Amino acid sequence: MKERPKVGVGVIIIKDDKVLLGIRKNAHGQGEWCFPGGHLEMGETPEQCAVRETREETGLEIKNLRRGPYTNDIFSKENHFITLFIIADYDSGVPDVKEPDKCEKWEWFSWNELPEPLFLPIKNLLKNGYNPFK
Repeated sequence: MKERPKVGVGVIIIKDDKVLLGIRKNAHGQGEWCFPGGHLEMGETPEQCAVRETREETGLEIKNLRRGPYTNDIFSKENHFITLFIIADYDSGVPDVKEPDKCEKWEWFSWNELPEPLFLPIKNLLKNGYNPFK
């Protein structure tokens, strides 16, 4: 059977005019900053995935979820994702590294001062001129 792109969900969590990013570990994009998120599971909506992945990775609760843009992310011949972005407002909790094998740390950043290097889906989002605050 021919391989097809996978579907990922990136969660842009907004708190005090900042967004949450973590440093990836042990996966493609290792050492790059990314939003919480992960693979869309069978039968799951992008919003359900955003809530689940945010809880699993950071321990945070989010609210006011809305659909954002998507990016077409070709990492290599074997690794191709369509990333659906969900924008959400912070609700409660303190960001905690719940999956230390996958993430080094979580930090809040101003959209105009994002750290480097960024994960490919975020680079593609920025190339398209997207800004969740506009």
